[in-house]
Amino acid sequence: MKLTVRGIPGAHAQALRSGGPDANGQAALQQLAEGQGNPCRHCLQLIAPGEEMLVLAYRPFDQLQPYAELGPIFLHSKACERHDSDALPKWFEHLQPALIRGYGNDDRIRYETGQVVPGAELGQACRQILADPAVAYVHIRSKFNCFQCRVERG
Repeated sequence: MKLTVRGIPGAHAQALRSGGPDANGQAALQQLAEGQGNPCRHCLQLIAPGEEMLVLAYRPFDQLQPYAELGPIFLHSKACERHDSDALPKWFEHLQPALIRGYGNDDRIRYETGQVVPGAELGQACRQILADPAVAYVHIRSKFNCFQCRVERG
């Protein structure tokens, strides 16, 4: 099965860069990236140390509901190209571990799909979860429960 891996929508990223409110209704914090662990959730590339970035609260769901989790993410301060590919970024192999779970068309967690896996196994685990027709998409999160990306059937 082919996958489609997507960063957060471009219009949303641009609104946040323009000072639009995050999921908590606040403007994003601007700061310089430190170290190697600052992934932009739009292009899904690591933000280089010393580069300007935004830190904000993000909810990867359109509607408020009990399963609409919220958490911190990073975003390049400057425009970047949205990741929309059939492959996970190479650096995802270093997510140790990663949290994944499938969601139905109603945006509710399909509890039987939840897994904690090494980053190198993410593609295989996403394919396994998406083989279930009741699953519409998968979210990948870091071990800190920070949203990384959405994965769908290709």
